[in-house]
Amino acid sequence: MFVRLSLVIAVSLFLWASFARSSDASGPERRYMVQPTDTLWSIAASRYGDPREGVYELRERNGLEGTTIVPGQVLILP
Repeated sequence: MFVRLSLVIAVSLFLWASFARSSDASGPERRYMVQPTDTLWSIAASRYGDPREGVYELRERNGLEGTTIVPGQVLILP
């Protein structure tokens, strides 16, 4: 009886692990390469309703200390 129960639990765990997906509904991570004329404000203004909130989110998501970005830098968009 114990062996059968153990087998059912092991198979259940295996199936659960095989088919389980992340509950994160955010989708794939989006990236943006900074262009020569870009600022955090211009990026946030073109993608978010409130640029102030967008600048904050961009800084937090990318671990930026200030608002300085350089061309060619890749930012992860929140």
